[in-house]
Amino acid sequence: MKRLITKFRSSVLVFLTHQMALPVLRIIRKPQVFPYTMETLEQFPPASIGRELFEFLDARKLPLLPHYAKHDIKHILLGYDTTDEGEVCLQSFMLGNRHLSFPVAAKVVFGMVTMPEYWGRFISAFKRGRSSIPVNNLRWETIVHLPSAPFRRLLAEQQK
Repeated sequence: MKRLITKFRSSVLVFLTHQMALPVLRIIRKPQVFPYTMETLEQFPPASIGRELFEFLDARKLPLLPHYAKHDIKHILLGYDTTDEGEVCLQSFMLGNRHLSFPVAAKVVFGMVTMPEYWGRFISAFKRGRSSIPVNNLRWETIVHLPSAPFRRLLAEQQK
């Protein structure tokens, strides 16, 4: 029964992300297309954000989605995996980081309702986002050449 519930939760999160959020966001926000391909990311210097994005997607057999690359970069820099728990942690961080949107709110509410075993992690991610620098306005496409370690440290530090 637990496996069935877990599979259902995963299906709903994938639906919320890929069938609802992405198409709506493309219409509302008109996001910039990420100017790199998997092939160009593979050529980036080791330990750079771009190279880590390539390795992250390649290891998980995920495609590079041109309108969604900054989301995947957040997974890398914040250390939240692409699991259900990791996805809701990322969205909890974003909510704490004062980024309120329908996709963020929907995933956080869905996670809080259906994943009580992870509440502590979601709350920690929210608090981390609250105390972190604002990440939503970073120019993701311009920082991909840079080393990821300083960004990780910056996002891990408590802000006053």
